[in-house]
Amino acid sequence: MNVSFVRPAVSELMFHLFERSLHPELFDIRKHDQIRQPDYTASIRICNAGHLVSFHFADLVISEVVASRDQPLPDRNERFHRHLKGCRDETVKCGDRITYHTSYQVEKLSPEVFLNMHEELHHDCQRAPISRCFTSPNRLSPAALSFIQTDVWPHSLLIHAFHTFPEDCAIVKTQSLFEL
Repeated sequence: MNVSFVRPAVSELMFHLFERSLHPELFDIRKHDQIRQPDYTASIRICNAGHLVSFHFADLVISEVVASRDQPLPDRNERFHRHLKGCRDETVKCGDRITYHTSYQVEKLSPEVFLNMHEELHHDCQRAPISRCFTSPNRLSPAALSFIQTDVWPHSLLIHAFHTFPEDCAIVKTQSLFEL
């Protein structure tokens, strides 16, 4: 008997940056939010494995994706893709007006520490502007969580995303800054 989990194993995750829009139909979207500023807009989506952020400025679109490595994605205008493991920082100049900075990490914890962190993140999830508590695979396991906090300014957007992977006792944290 196969048990299907909502989330892939954390070792299957990839972090992508595209200089283009991606069709939301490619993803299993669980929550969606839109940010509108005079100079830019951003679409933020929580998906099963992670998230999709699309930042729109003039005729330029930058898309950040955290997804499973078997997620079908286009190759065109992909700036980079990396396995999500450990901790990494990236800075990319997109066009002549946008600078993108990101820091992402995977924390694998002992089961006891993970349960304590998960409980704290569950409280944060309830207050977050965009969040999703997934269905638990069984009554004894905590449910996977995803939530995204945003700091919005006229010429920049800062996004903090948190995704828990209870089967792996892991937490994925990303912080991304889009600057005009």
